[in-house]
Formats: sequence, C-alpha cells, structure tokens
Amino acid sequence: MLSALRSAVQRGMPALMSQQRNFAADGEKLKVLAVLYRAGSAAEQPRLLGCLENELGLREFLESRGHTYVVTDDKEGPNSEFEKQLPDTDIVITTPFHPGYLTAERIKKAPKLKLSVTAGIGSDHIDLKAASEAGMTVAEVTGSNVVSVAEHVVMQILALVRNYIPAYKQVIEGKWEVAQIAKDAYDLEGKVVGTVGAGRIGQRVLQRLKGFDCKELLYYDYTQLSADREKLVGARYCPTVEDLVKQCDVVTINCPLHPGTEHLFDAKMLSQMKKGAWLVNTARGKIVKRDDLVDAVNSGHIAGYAGDVWYPQPAPADHPWRKMPRHAMTPHYSGTTLDAQIRYANGVKEILRRTFEGEVLNETDVIVKGGVTAAQYDAAADKSKRNLDFKPEWEVSKK
Repeated sequence: MLSALRSAVQRGMPALMSQQRNFAADGEKLKVLAVLYRAGSAAEQPRLLGCLENELGLREFLESRGHTYVVTDDKEGPNSEFEKQLPDTDIVITTPFHPGYLTAERIKKAPKLKLSVTAGIGSDHIDLKAASEAGMTVAEVTGSNVVSVAEHVVMQILALVRNYIPAYKQVIEGKWEVAQIAKDAYDLEGKVVGTVGAGRIGQRVLQRLKGFDCKELLYYDYTQLSADREKLVGARYCPTVEDLVKQCDVVTINCPLHPGTEHLFDAKMLSQMKKGAWLVNTARGKIVKRDDLVDAVNSGHIAGYAGDVWYPQPAPADHPWRKMPRHAMTPHYSGTTLDAQIRYANGVKEILRRTFEGEVLNETDVIVKGGVTAAQYDAAADKSKRNLDFKPEWEVSKK
C-alpha cells in the first residue's frame, strides 16, 4: 500500500482525500457487524466457519474484549437487518459468497464505520471510491482461498471440455446414450488455454494445467511476469486480452472486478474468441456481460460456459445463465471450501487483532487506506510497478 501511496502522489492525487476515520485509543468498545450466509443444518459441520450460525468463530474473541458482535444474513433492501444496524457500526465483515453490498448511500448512513473486512478475496461489493472519500479502511484476507479457487477453475475446465455435466445427467435420468456425450467430449491435452489475470489465482491455475500437456499456456496481465516466473508457470505473455482470446481453446478469467474490467467480455470480446471455445469465470459475474454471453452460447459460438460467480448474489431464480445450454455453473463456493474457511477466518481475526492493538495491517491485505486504493482496483494506477512475483504460498497466522 505504501507503493500505491507513492504512486498516487506521483500522479498528482492528494494522498488524503478526506480525514481518515481512525480508531480511538486502545480499550475503545466497538460494534462489529458481520453479514454471512445462513447454513441451516449444514452448520452442524464445525469447520463451516463462514456461515451465520458459526460466526467465523469470532464471538468469544470479540466479546472477551468488550466489543459487540452482531451477525445477520438479512442484507437486501432498506428494511434489512444490515441496513438497520449500520448507522452505529464501527466495523463491517462480509464475504464475497453472500456479500453485504456497501454502497455509497450505505456508507453515508454509517458515520462511525471505519473498517470493512472481506472474509476472503475480492472487495468489489464495496463502493471503494466512496469508502476512500469517507476515510475508511478496506481490507481483505489476501491469498486465503487462492488454492481453492484455482482447483475449482481446473475442475470446471475439465467439466466443459470432457462434457461431464450431460454425462452425469444421463446417469441420474437412467439413460445410456454414449454417442450423445462423446460427440462433444474432448481431451484437454493439445489445447491452448489462457488466463486473463496472472495474479495469485491465475498463476496457480497455470501451474496446475502444466501436467495436462496442453499445446500452450497463455496469460494476460497488466504487468508481464519475470522470465523466471514465466518458466515456473510455463506460460507465454500476450500483450492484450484480444490477442489472448483469439488463440485459445479455453479462456479462464482470474482478474479483479473494477471499472476497467466490468463487462470486459461483452459481445465484441466474445466474438473474437475462437468459434467453439470454452469460457470459465470464477472471478466476478459482472466481468462478463450477462445477455451477450447468453447470445454467444445459444448461437454456438461459445461451446460452453462455467464458473461460480453471478450478479447479483445470490442469483435470482430467473437468472438467464441458469437456463443456458452447455453450462457448468455452480453457486459461488469455489473459495469457501472448509480449508479456505479456516484460512480466511484466521485472517479476519488477525486483521481485527492488529486493528485493536494499534498495529499496522499487512500491506497486501489493504485495499483502501488514507484515500488511496490498491493498484488492482484503481484504473488510474501505474500497473507497471505491480509486483506479481509474490511468495507462492499464503501463511496462516499463528496468533
């Protein structure tokens, strides 16, 4: 974040766009509001920490320090519990899987709100510009579920290429029509696969694909990887997204959602993909233009679509992606495996501990602070200085 601050100054931006909302001296009693999905009977699994019932395992930690902890899954509309609780809340915790949307209007109604923590990766459910202007800090548990998402990407690539979903449905329906499945089933070996985004998730996807003997692995990112890192992931750089999609049999989207990537995959971009290519999106639903994708799949230009991200979330029952042919969509769960939940619950606890004890947050966890937005979410930032040669594995806090 310090590098982002320096970059902001170099671009002529004021380092502080408004007065920073800081916490008072140690011992201040705070109200923490969490928005989590309801699990019902599934909450009996004690490792399902990210649900309403299990509360990220934070209640004892917070209440033993004298803080108030409110947890809800009711997040939509002006009469929701989320909306009612916000005005006197100091800290909001939410997840990408059941996001509490922190709009500019909601931030304005919450004058005490100083910190928003994403339990997981991806803070696009927050109006980052409004948060910055309000002097808030926004943090997320960077790296906490990158392995989980990367594995999900590979699974969904295989589901599409091998035509798995129709085959599974045949078994459920008591059918046995091998030809109807095999006519659209292929090997991943010998195919060209590319990722839009080569950060922590994109690089892990590439590493996992190396063993499939693809014809070539490609990547696009704002910054080219070092030669050593390119060798490690086994991929070749493409200077533009358009250049990448024209060459690929499979495209996987692994970049953040921000104004520069919203509806990146619209009718024009989809038309530049190879006819019969597959598209996988576990990044954010709004990166793909909803109705343009439906048209591209229905026409057969896109052979199939998979992913687990929608807009809004939860996806309404009549969302057109639910009824598209040749899709392998799931609810948004790629990054909320039981293993990932332990990591992001520990990460949230560490962010809170550092906040309460007046310690500086890990720079990689900070998305907004002091009026500055992290480069991956700031369309005006100098992406050439972005460091993609990060430590391969995320370390769980031992505290």
